[in-house]
Amino acid sequence: MSTCTRSGVTSLGIRARRSGVGKILSVVGAAESTISTIDAATGFKSDDVLKALGAGLAELGFAVETAKTKDAKIRRPVLFGENGTSRVAYEIDAFHDELGIAVEVEAGRGAHNNADYRDIVRTSLILDAKFLALLMPINYRYSSSATPAYRNTLGQLDAIYASDRLKLPFHGVLLVGY
Repeated sequence: MSTCTRSGVTSLGIRARRSGVGKILSVVGAAESTISTIDAATGFKSDDVLKALGAGLAELGFAVETAKTKDAKIRRPVLFGENGTSRVAYEIDAFHDELGIAVEVEAGRGAHNNADYRDIVRTSLILDAKFLALLMPINYRYSSSATPAYRNTLGQLDAIYASDRLKLPFHGVLLVGY
């Protein structure tokens, strides 16, 4: 497991310990033998990885997507319309209401098709999302090739935080490679 923390103004390490973001690492560590992409011959689907992490995240107080049915998905509001009803909402993999931690797990095609960009932008728009925990495979393998998904996402986060052009609203972003 590889981890990288990024924060624009404050140290994610201090806030992570206070907020519980760091406990996500324990959940990932406990599932490492099942989800690790370091030596795996093939990649995983994000649903399979989320299933391996789901019980541990739920024990920490996260609402976790448990299936692809409407009732099992985690929808978070972005914009409100008339009478205070949610006009725009995004589906995410897990969310901790009290701590404001949004979790997105990528694997398979998502690790190869810029899903990390989508996750970063969309979760930054979610109401009450204070932290983003983004889980990416170290390597995404397909056919006879491999994409260093974790390293690519790390480069993207480095570029975002090194530049003053795009400001993310998070107290911190936790990138976890599995």
